[in-house]
Amino acid sequence: MRMIGYVDGEANARKFSDYLAVQGIENQMEADKAGTWGVWIREEEALERAKAMLAAFQANPADPKFQDTGAAARKLREQKKQEQAAYEKRMKSRRHLFRTLSGYGVGPLTFVLIAASVVVFVLSKFGNNMQAVLPLFISEVDVRDGGILARFTEGLPEIKHGEVWRLFTPMFVHFTFLHIFFNMLWLRELGSMIEARQGSLYFLILVLVFSAVPNLAQNAVSGPVFGGMSGVVYGLVGYIWIRGKFDPGSGLFLHPSTVTMMVIWFCVGLTGVLGVANTAHGAGLALGMAWGYLSSLRRR
Repeated sequence: MRMIGYVDGEANARKFSDYLAVQGIENQMEADKAGTWGVWIREEEALERAKAMLAAFQANPADPKFQDTGAAARKLREQKKQEQAAYEKRMKSRRHLFRTLSGYGVGPLTFVLIAASVVVFVLSKFGNNMQAVLPLFISEVDVRDGGILARFTEGLPEIKHGEVWRLFTPMFVHFTFLHIFFNMLWLRELGSMIEARQGSLYFLILVLVFSAVPNLAQNAVSGPVFGGMSGVVYGLVGYIWIRGKFDPGSGLFLHPSTVTMMVIWFCVGLTGVLGVANTAHGAGLALGMAWGYLSSLRRR
């Protein structure tokens, strides 16, 4: 708030305040001693313009342009009041939405995905008995002496014969505690963010695409012996990163340090030390970034 001067008398103060309001300058009048009123305005860029108006008013308060602005000013103030109330209502609804996604503090679909992954991990005896979850691999594999071997059947015959779920279900298969722990940790944060801001249906579409495409890419490169939610997670990282960067109004955001950490982890995986599905990671990340950019263009 900046003071621009004084007006004599309450009647003149109200009249000039109404005139400023009609001219689009938010203002406030404060009573001072000796019957004068201080004139304050909110916008710094309107300072010189408001001073010029005050000088004109002080020179000739009876000028017709300063008359009969009360009704228009009251209408503007009432409109601003309604807009503020509507804004506060939207903010209250948004806070309510974030607070009541579910009793578990995560989005409902995110919770279902986490629960399904945990159930599959338990059925596989924590990654030690893959025989129990063979139908979830993208194609048939053999389990011998505790190890998993690909049959190297080309063309994904199971999917061609109707087992379409195999395009997506490898995301539920995890091999170690660390594998599932970090994937579920990221899924909880990223999935809940998207569900809260864009809805569960949109999140479901993202998950299906970010699962199927990386799975197909990984199978083409190394065969069907792979699993985990990492392809989906990298897809979500790429999507949120780029969508938030080019469309801040989406409410999606990743801190630069988070993006850096994920990229470093991806590069470490390329060394082969970790034995992870790098092709799925790369395909998910690239697809997510492309999706995020294209969706930001549509919004803009």
